[in-house]
Amino acid sequence: MDRRNFLSVTGTLTGGALLLPDFLFSYGKRPQLITGEQSVVFIQLNGGNDGLNTYIPIDDPLYHEARPAIGLSRDKVIGKHRGMAFHPALKGFAKIQQQGDLTVIQNVGYPHPNRSHFRSREIWQTASPADKYLNEGWLGRYLDLQCRDHNPTAGINLDNTDNLALLAGEPNFITVKNPNQFKYKNTEARQTRLSETPQLDFARKIANSVTEGSEQIQQALKRSASPGDYPKTELGRNLQWIARLIKGNLNTKVYYTSISGFDTHNNQLGLHARQLTQVNDAVYGFYKDLKHSSLLQNTTVVIFSEFGRRVRDNGKGTDHGTAAPMFIIGGNNRGKVIGDNPDLADLDNGDLKHKTDFRSVYAALLQQKLDFDYRQIGIDNKPLTGVF
Repeated sequence: MDRRNFLSVTGTLTGGALLLPDFLFSYGKRPQLITGEQSVVFIQLNGGNDGLNTYIPIDDPLYHEARPAIGLSRDKVIGKHRGMAFHPALKGFAKIQQQGDLTVIQNVGYPHPNRSHFRSREIWQTASPADKYLNEGWLGRYLDLQCRDHNPTAGINLDNTDNLALLAGEPNFITVKNPNQFKYKNTEARQTRLSETPQLDFARKIANSVTEGSEQIQQALKRSASPGDYPKTELGRNLQWIARLIKGNLNTKVYYTSISGFDTHNNQLGLHARQLTQVNDAVYGFYKDLKHSSLLQNTTVVIFSEFGRRVRDNGKGTDHGTAAPMFIIGGNNRGKVIGDNPDLADLDNGDLKHKTDFRSVYAALLQQKLDFDYRQIGIDNKPLTGVF
């Protein structure tokens, strides 16, 4: 097995009690991360969330003209402000905005947009140009440079499978479905002697580090007894786990999770409302939990999708589009709306023109929240100003 495939296998740990072969254990120092107290939580909305029906240009007559089948009426939306309003399912978002803890970044995308779900997610996860293919994620590259040694809990991915954004040269993250059940066991004492095979020593080093990561997660869960109030949904459970690990002082810098179901070609009104309700309730529970624990100022939540939807509806829903809003919660953000309202009179072949490159948002997060020079991982875009 080559090194890359081995890292992919050791990075994915989907819960339950795993039994490691004894040959994978070796002596290793406890890894340390060069960071402050900040952490960033990413929530990815898979399927291409319809930004125009999420944060809505409600006072623009072109919005109502373009969406006779799915456009929301003025008496249904909430949180009206400067011609924009939230979908009625996002009551928690509106409250967070009123508290000054939510920033909306309008018209986020990238040049030469790709409407393939897989390819567009890949572009967002690697921070690559649309015509360049990378096999290492932007967060993985960041963690490789920040960790003094490989550290399996530098990043936590709450999911069934690895996320490309966290993959890089070292396994500095763990993918886990249920942290409470994530426990490593070995039948014999850990091996501390070196072998004559560097590949075997590398495998032992990683396995020992992952074992320590399991122990660190269990210790953090014990230190965080209060579960908070969350909806009984998959996203609600994932954010509840993340909150417990943050409150338990795991010192993880990057958390990642996702929710699917935003590919709303058909039956959009009902489907989109259900999905946004799940996001709203889970995020609002997370927000209240961290704010009550006085940890919101140290935790930045980033909510995004791989692309938005077409401006005109298709009679039942919307098809793949381009730019859409991003949402930033916590982390002492300025609580602003950054960028102009969507310009529905100036479209690119029926799609919104992006005004902010998502990599500028990444650069701001790296520089201002994680104290890191974004240029070291190949991001050339200047940081977006006004977020923090």
